[in-house]
Amino acid sequence: MPIKIPATLPAHDVLRREGVMVMSEETALRQDIRPLQIGLLNLMPKKVQTETQFARLIGATPLQIELTLIRMSEHEPKNTSAAHLETFYQPFREARERHFDGLIVTGAPIEHLDFEAVGYWSELREVFDWTQTHVHSTMGVCWGGMAMLHHFHGIPKHMLPAKAFGCFRHQRIAPSSNLLQGFSDSFVVPVSRWTEVRDEDLQLHPELRVLIHSEEVGPCLIEDAGHRAFYMFNHLEYDSTTLKEEYDRDVASGSPVDTPVDYFPDDDPAQPPENRWRSHGALLYGNWINGIYQTTPFELERLGG
Repeated sequence: MPIKIPATLPAHDVLRREGVMVMSEETALRQDIRPLQIGLLNLMPKKVQTETQFARLIGATPLQIELTLIRMSEHEPKNTSAAHLETFYQPFREARERHFDGLIVTGAPIEHLDFEAVGYWSELREVFDWTQTHVHSTMGVCWGGMAMLHHFHGIPKHMLPAKAFGCFRHQRIAPSSNLLQGFSDSFVVPVSRWTEVRDEDLQLHPELRVLIHSEEVGPCLIEDAGHRAFYMFNHLEYDSTTLKEEYDRDVASGSPVDTPVDYFPDDDPAQPPENRWRSHGALLYGNWINGIYQTTPFELERLGG
């Protein structure tokens, strides 16, 4: 089944060209099923790119998905046009009246700031608390996952001496998890962050379960069953060229940056990178959507209860 998104959203044509099924409002109304309501709280500056990446993954499942794009109410993004935001996004103050089967909270390029120093931190804490009464399952990604972990458990993020940047080998350490069905024992995951969550902090919280881990860059995916949430610190949603775009941007600005680890063939930035994580990205988000479908109540007003 396809994903339902507006025909004028930039992701619509991109996904159709890639073979992802997308659905019009008219077609959706003819189908006698309730589509899953999935929200994307998009905190990234390149909103169109992020919309497309996540719509691609959740639109590849055999279920009808209705995607709602959400933004912080008062924060004004600098890299996305006001017209795009007005056309396609709901501010949280409006979306909070609804219930969602699933919510994705993206990362944000503000890792150097303490959580409490982020301008929209107060409203974001409202979002996290709201998920406990209005969302069936939440996926926090990169900074978004670290922020949720800090809010619910007080676990800090730690600055790294150098940016964790590239493709790193990870291990599936919870093979019984439904979220990891079909995963290889080890696999490559793109990483791009200046901060980390440490094993020793997590060990103080037995209510949390580490599902994916890397010897080089630490915890990757954590299950928080008590809050019906998962925290994914790395980027299986990335396009093939996302790390290259970040690298080229830093080089062009004169910022000190190392070549992404194990990303370019022969570590040569002149060669096009090869995507070695696409299948696991599809598995992760497909399993998440499948788990939501099997456990979410049919009546929307019971979501999050």
